[in-house]
Amino acid sequence: MDSLGQILAGMKNNNLLRRSEQLKAELLNDPLVLELRAQHPELDEEQLIRDMAKLYQYVNDSRHCAKCPGLDQCPNDFPGHFTKLTVENNTLGPQIVARQVPCSRQLQRENELSIQKKIRSFYVDERALQEGYDEVEILTKDRVRAPAVTQVLRYISATEEGGLQPRGLYLEGNFGTGKTFLMCYLLHKLAKSGYSGVIVYMPEFVEDLKSMLQDSQKLKETVEVMKQADLLIFDDIGAENLNPWVRDHVMGSILNYRMNRKPTFYTSNYSLEALEQHLSFTSKDGEERYKGQRLMDRIAPFVDVVTVTGSNKRGKRS
Repeated sequence: MDSLGQILAGMKNNNLLRRSEQLKAELLNDPLVLELRAQHPELDEEQLIRDMAKLYQYVNDSRHCAKCPGLDQCPNDFPGHFTKLTVENNTLGPQIVARQVPCSRQLQRENELSIQKKIRSFYVDERALQEGYDEVEILTKDRVRAPAVTQVLRYISATEEGGLQPRGLYLEGNFGTGKTFLMCYLLHKLAKSGYSGVIVYMPEFVEDLKSMLQDSQKLKETVEVMKQADLLIFDDIGAENLNPWVRDHVMGSILNYRMNRKPTFYTSNYSLEALEQHLSFTSKDGEERYKGQRLMDRIAPFVDVVTVTGSNKRGKRS
């Protein structure tokens, strides 16, 4: 007499067999499988039954994708990917091949991550670098600044078509007119073309440099990042509390290396003339006009001035 365990096992196997037959019938008559069979009449039912696991994965993934809950809640076994079936012929005849393929949302996220990896920021709000950009909105949001926006867009196009330009841009204008926003847009746009970029908020950067005096390796690495980036932006230059060491040894070193190599960009509330006055005065040594002029010789000849006018958009979307 069979043991209870054997009887239970037999019952389980019988249930499993019935469920397997039901699943097979449902799967072979699924619209997606019927479509596959219509496209590849060389596939016989025996071949399909042998590859039921692939068919099941294919149908299951397709159903999930049709009701996509979003990339973060993707229910597929390989999130952000779906099963794609192809039929390939070899010496054994037609074979069903299953591959995991990234969906459009996954590709978009990978593209966004690759762009973000191209851009580094020092003390600049990351949201300014990550928000979506709409060129029509940028042009029409404040028509008064349209000439400045046009200049920036032309610069981007010139770089996309002809490579890194010999000169950068100097965006001057009042508070809140969108200068930083436009430079973040430039970085974001050119990162898509493969260019690396760094944006530095000058007031906080200068303050943090004081602590780097005790960490020469960190200072060296930071300066090297700024020297080597394809695109370097000094944001809000002129608002920092300058000292001779920062001006002459840090800024001077970075700009001396970059001139005639890679473009540098600036946003400021100062004109170039007013910036020279600012750079000529330090909290430690007072006015040193020669040293201010020396640094300006590494700025003014290597930028085109863009005057950004318009209303103050602080607290609003730029």
